[in-house]
Amino acid sequence: MGKNKRWIQLCIFAIVIVIGALTLINNLYATEKKPLEGSVAPDFNLISLDGKQHKLSDYKGKTVMVNFWGTWCPPCKDEMPAIQHQFDKMDKQKVEFLALNLGESKITVQSFVEQYKITFPILLDDNEATRKRYGVSQYPTTFFITPDGKISKIMIGEMTEAVIEKAIASIPATSNK
Repeated sequence: MGKNKRWIQLCIFAIVIVIGALTLINNLYATEKKPLEGSVAPDFNLISLDGKQHKLSDYKGKTVMVNFWGTWCPPCKDEMPAIQHQFDKMDKQKVEFLALNLGESKITVQSFVEQYKITFPILLDDNEATRKRYGVSQYPTTFFITPDGKISKIMIGEMTEAVIEKAIASIPATSNK
């Protein structure tokens, strides 16, 4: 029985090594890389809390702020009033705000939206596929996208109204046509 036990241990060890190597190779040679400032923003197609479909590509010609957040995230909660205030101030013909919730239940998100009186679109990233395509691992993370679909700025962490306003203002006016 001793020889069989040793053989089983070696097989398990070999399987673990193979799985580890495959994971490492997969991560090193993944075709979808995390988008960077200046690159084209990955398109997405998500349903909002109110049941409407939103595709990023539908907002071509507008500056778009895409905010990844969760109700469990204290900085996300803290920045929501600032985002709402900037949303209220901005020209809806030129700027769009989209907040992508990270896989929480519709009831939880709806309760949060009512509590914070949020009126900009809240999109549900149920399986977090969009979060993964954008390479988001810290919350909140916000992407400011130019009217031609390129990422102008990536902000990680809580934003103030001044930061939001400055990021949107930094996007060239010529691309807002």
